[in-house]
Amino acid sequence: MNAISDMQPEQIADYLTRHPNFFNDFPTLLADIHIPHPHGTHAVSMSERQLIAMRDKVRMLENKLAELIQFGEENDGISEKLHALTLALLAARTPQEVVAALALHLREGFAVPHHALRVWNLEAEAPTLSEPVSPDLRDAVTTLAQPACGPLTIDEAGAWFGEIAPHLRTFAFIPLRPAATVAPIGLLVLASEEARRFYPGMGTLYLERLGQMLGAALVRMQD
Repeated sequence: MNAISDMQPEQIADYLTRHPNFFNDFPTLLADIHIPHPHGTHAVSMSERQLIAMRDKVRMLENKLAELIQFGEENDGISEKLHALTLALLAARTPQEVVAALALHLREGFAVPHHALRVWNLEAEAPTLSEPVSPDLRDAVTTLAQPACGPLTIDEAGAWFGEIAPHLRTFAFIPLRPAATVAPIGLLVLASEEARRFYPGMGTLYLERLGQMLGAALVRMQD
């Protein structure tokens, strides 16, 4: 057996793990052994060190809880805004009213500075809504299983923003699917000058729901 002076820290840790009653047998050690303070230069007893560790853990959990509460409040806010947009789309009677309701809620509710919308196979007329798009763009939209965020990946859509296009840095490409299992009937593109507004890997659940609601509202106009 190795001498105590030759023992490795891992061996000591393993021994204490396998003998949980060690400090019950030698209770004074908790007060007699002093170790460096984790946040300073002075030494503290093992029992005080355990208390500090517990306080740090509680503080970490409190911060995590505050973060989760913040996320929950933000999601609640998004849900309320999406609900308001849904009601506005339900109240719309024409494609023009759908376009107007979308523009209003994106601008005032979601603070989205720029957006563009195109649909295909829509009989009713609306300004810019039914302007022709290329087969390549339709194919690209069909391949999107969910909204895609990040830099401009569909070049043709960049031209939809006119003079502001060169200043836009991030985009959200949202297929318009009236239902999850049907082919897209159009494309909604959100855009921003901010580099982190729409970024790869961001959550797209609400964007997907937006595409479904808008697609369903436009299909309703054809019935």
